[in-house]
Formats: sequence, C-alpha cells, structure tokens
Amino acid sequence: MSIVNRIKHAFTRTYHAWALLFSVLLCLILITPSTFAKQQFSQEQVEEILFHIHAYYVEDLPLSHIDNSNFEQLLSQLDPYSKYLSETELEAIFSAANGRYTGIGIEVEEIANRVVIINTLPGSPADIAGIEGGDKLVAINHQDVTDKDIAYVSKLLQKAEFSIIQVTVERKTRQLTLALRRQEINLESVTSLLLHNGNGYLSLNGFNNNSYHDVARHLNKLRIENGEPLAGLIIDLRDNPGGTLTSAVAISDLFLDAGTIVSTQGRFYDANQHFSAQQGDILNGAPVVIMINENSASAAEILAGALQDNRRALVVGTPSFGKGSVQSLIPVGNGTTALKLTTARYYTPSGRSIEGIGIEPDIILTKQVLSHLSKSAIMAGEQTAKKEQLARLDSHLTDARKLLKKH
Repeated sequence: MSIVNRIKHAFTRTYHAWALLFSVLLCLILITPSTFAKQQFSQEQVEEILFHIHAYYVEDLPLSHIDNSNFEQLLSQLDPYSKYLSETELEAIFSAANGRYTGIGIEVEEIANRVVIINTLPGSPADIAGIEGGDKLVAINHQDVTDKDIAYVSKLLQKAEFSIIQVTVERKTRQLTLALRRQEINLESVTSLLLHNGNGYLSLNGFNNNSYHDVARHLNKLRIENGEPLAGLIIDLRDNPGGTLTSAVAISDLFLDAGTIVSTQGRFYDANQHFSAQQGDILNGAPVVIMINENSASAAEILAGALQDNRRALVVGTPSFGKGSVQSLIPVGNGTTALKLTTARYYTPSGRSIEGIGIEPDIILTKQVLSHLSKSAIMAGEQTAKKEQLARLDSHLTDARKLLKKH
C-alpha cells in the first residue's frame, strides 16, 4: 500500500471533522518569517501532516517515497509561508486576527543583517518606554542578538521566563537597556484625520477581524466632522503586513459598487473562490488615493489591487511586497497545534498574480518623498507636516478624480 493510501486509511476517521475547521488567512509577513521550523515528529504526526500536504497544498508534491528519514527534505520543498505551529504560535495568530497581541509592542524588519525596530504599537510597553523606529536590537535579556534573524529574536521574546524583558537597543552611537513588561495589547488597526478641503486620511496598520467595522466607524466620524460627505480619501497602507482574507474583501467592498474583488485558485475545491463587490460605495464615488511601499503585503495588496483594477483608486508610492498566496490553518493532533499551509494563490480582478512581483503604483514616489509623508507627521496635524507634501497628496486626489471621470 502506498504512503498516500496508508495515510488516507489511517486518517479517514477524523478527516471530515477537521475539514470543517479550516481558518483562512493571509500571513502577516513582518511579525515572524514563516519557515518550517525543525521539529521532532512522531510517525503518527508525519502521516497526518503528509495527508494534509497531499490533499491541500497549492502544488502537487510527490509523496510516494516519503517516510521519517526524508520527511525534513519534503518540508524544505514547501514555500516559506507554510509552517508547523506550536500551541503558543497558534494562539498568537488567533490573538492577532482578533486584534489582540501579547508582547512588548515592537514591529521589526531585517535590514543589512540586523533586526531593526521599524515601529512601536501606540500605548505599548515599548512605546511608553521610548523605543523608537530605527533602533537596532542588540540583546534580549542580555543575550546577544546582533547576528541573529527575526525568527530567533521572536523565539527569545515568546519563551522569556519572566514577564519583565530586558531589551538592549543601539541608537546612533549609544546603547540603551530598558526593562519592558509583556502584556496583552489591543491592536488598533485604523487611525484617521480630516485634512483640509474636506479630504480624509485613513491609515490601516493591519487587517484583523475588527478592521472592517473600524474603517466604517472612522469614515463615519470623518464625514460628521466634515459636516458633509468627504471630497476625497487617502488610504495609507504603507508598512501594512496584511491579515485575514475576509477583512481584505469586506474593506474592499466598502468602496466598490460592483466588480471582482479577488479570486483564489488551489488544488482542492474550496480553495477556488471568487469574491465580488455588492452594490453600495461608502464614498459615493469620491476619489481615492492608496499609498503603498515595499512593506505593504498580502491583505494590503488585495485592497490596493482591487481598487486599482476596478479604476476606483489611484495607487501611489513604491512597488509592494508581493505576497500573493493564501494560507489555511489546519488542526493537527488534538487541535492545540496546527499546520499553516499555503492552499491557494490569489489573483487581482484583472487576473494578475502578484506573487514575488507586488502591486505597481500608478504614480511612483521616491522613498525620500515618502519619508517626508510619514504617518506620524500626517497624524500630528497639518501644522507639523510639510505643507508642500500635503499639497502633493491633494494633487494626487485631483489626479484620482480625473481618472475616475475617464472611466
């Protein structure tokens, strides 16, 4: 009996129950790199994981000669977003999807072989302690991390024995060591500001299960503050690592009257889906500008691609990250652990796959221009942001208005 047939026979008892428990998401790429960590698996776990790969992985991999001796070799063939999740990692994903996060509140990126803090979550321990974007991580609990990657740093933070974590950062020519207490943080994914000329500014930091309602609430607040419908809207998706597929689809639908939002294609039946917009545009056709950069990924790219392909928005900035795949969470064993497996590719309304390519802006803005238009400067108000840069944003809204009239 082949390995696949043996797996099917062994797993038939529970397959239908597990199949109903899939949770679809678009990986948040900037939290941790999704590589398949080395793990000791029992024969039963190997057979269960092989079954899922055979049934659901986006590509058909040869499994006929796979056993414990070459199992790791098979796992190395999976894409970087497929991963076995421990109980802690699975809880972290569900918490993030529900707008919660337990930690110290830093967003990091690998730059020139160093783990660099690019942002702190508002009101988080890191924010309150004064950690700044650009600080380089030096040590966690006095353990050197200068030559380590994000996965290693993340594991140190997750497995910290005590709730107080000693974080050492390098800032310009000096080092600072701060004691930060891990705590549960509510992730506010949406912030907004009313600009002059009746234009609104909306910043999305992620796509969780609350983001759709948060976007609608902020847009209503801006309309009330303006005293009339908004003249235009800027949606800032820079440094947005993504989130859930359902959130990306629902938010896209807010701005579309009709048309395709996104489609997904995979090997098993439920991986092939087509999402269309329902009638009703929350802005009644007012022009939209979407800002992206190289760190805008997954769900952020779905929103940008949907509005760009439907000629509903003008996309400005630099090309996005290029994550065009969808992952499913598949319970393993008793359900306290899971397999995060790439089960589909997604395609923009025009049929584009952006995997490894990203969304190409309609108007390219240099990184220098984007740095002048930092989120913090905009949210601080027009008095502190550079007036010429805000005028540039208004000109993009004018361009978007002309584009919409042509179509």
